[in-house]
Amino acid sequence: MRVLGLDPGSRVTGFGVIELNGSVFRHIESGNLRLPDAELSERLRLIFQRLTGVIERTEPRVMAVEKVFMARNAQSALILGQARGAALVAAANLGIEVVEYSALQVKQATVGQGKAAKQQVQHMVRVLLGLPSLPASDTADALACAICHCNTAQSATRLKAGVVLGMLS
Repeated sequence: MRVLGLDPGSRVTGFGVIELNGSVFRHIESGNLRLPDAELSERLRLIFQRLTGVIERTEPRVMAVEKVFMARNAQSALILGQARGAALVAAANLGIEVVEYSALQVKQATVGQGKAAKQQVQHMVRVLLGLPSLPASDTADALACAICHCNTAQSATRLKAGVVLGMLS
């Protein structure tokens, strides 16, 4: 299973592509799409364009992204939503399934605690993927989304197999 995790932002968009083979994670590629000081429309175009390149290069089957949360600043929330929309369209345009998880689910699946601090997420992402150093915060959040999807999908598959086996017994 190859998954693209995404932490969208209008200035920095973190991404991370991982693979799960059995119970072993493998880091494929990750980083930050840093956007210039430009009009919002130009930054949205760049998110779409650069993320399209990442998807074409790494060929994930699924993109995992955090669900939108209520921000204190309405203007910031609107801009974040537009950046997120540009990313979702890039995935949809290439036929990539998009799944969403709450921040609580992402932290629970990665750290084991839903209220984990950013540093804990960075540390566990590094450990789980065998990275040589701590990833940047945006990159770690993106990789954590991908890890969350892998863990969730694997659990769902096991549960489904158990239910089927239980019905046959």
